[in-house]
Amino acid sequence: MPATRETILTALADILRTIPHVSVLRGDVLPERIPPSGLMILRDGNPGEPGVTLSPLMYHYQHRAELEVIVQSGTARDALFNQLIGRIGATIAADRTLGGLCDWVEPEAPEPVDLPVEGASSFKAAVVPVVLHYATADPLG
Repeated sequence: MPATRETILTALADILRTIPHVSVLRGDVLPERIPPSGLMILRDGNPGEPGVTLSPLMYHYQHRAELEVIVQSGTARDALFNQLIGRIGATIAADRTLGGLCDWVEPEAPEPVDLPVEGASSFKAAVVPVVLHYATADPLG
């Protein structure tokens, strides 16, 4: 049986894959080519130090996953990036508990950067921290 953490991260990747025309990878390296409508790479991030309750024993996490968002589409790049960030927010807001798997999912504001590419249009990219609030009876689960 997969760990609670893995189940939640998989569910997050799955709901992000419902955003049309955007590729979503999980923990992969940046590919050589960025799809025209953008790319997201979900990184596992850090579960942090849990809060603990003793009766019953539960570990309460505020896990910070990271979602790398990258677009490269010439003159429409900024608009495409802003649309993609908006669709990410709307998709997460539609199911903040990932079907009841976690207590709350909260994306944080991105800090976009322009990354130059030699001989091609530059990337617009950002890391979007996504805080996953959940509890588990096993700190390894």
